[in-house]
Amino acid sequence: MISYVTIGTNDLEGTAKFYDAVLGVLGASRKYETETFIAWAAKSGGPMISLNKPYDGNPASAGNGMMVALTAESPAMVDAVHKKALELGATDEGAPGPRGGGYYGYFRDPDGNKLCAAYLG
Repeated sequence: MISYVTIGTNDLEGTAKFYDAVLGVLGASRKYETETFIAWAAKSGGPMISLNKPYDGNPASAGNGMMVALTAESPAMVDAVHKKALELGATDEGAPGPRGGGYYGYFRDPDGNKLCAAYLG
């Protein structure tokens, strides 16, 4: 259903290194890259996450109420993604653990965007 999710950044190359490492834990790699955006996917034709400099030239800001959930294959993978994100300077928004029928770990990227590693079993 989702083709891609776009996340704004003020430091494309610096924040891309964060996403290379965090999304790498999930088996994703860079699929597309230009001067203004980089997109990652875990498989060809699958959903992507795109990190972009805002098209309008204004500074990027984190969306209030916006969150991207990343699919993990196990609770251990949730733990690994959350740990990697924090090692790279992410802000902890909720330690990994069971919540509402799944297993989740929350964090914010270097630009303040909220993400979640999620295992729904």
